[in-house]
Amino acid sequence: MLLEKIEVCRQEMIQLSDEYELTSEPVILSSMKLDRLINEYLNYSVN
Repeated sequence: MLLEKIEVCRQEMIQLSDEYELTSEPVILSSMKLDRLINEYLNYSVN
């Protein structure tokens, strides 16, 4: 489930980066969301 969320978020970020500059707020927010999901996955995997 978490891996699916990560993939969806990754695709969303890619789509946003096609529409906006990489330094735009929508892309950065999406990137931050993806980072949180990846960190959550890594923390879950380690424990």
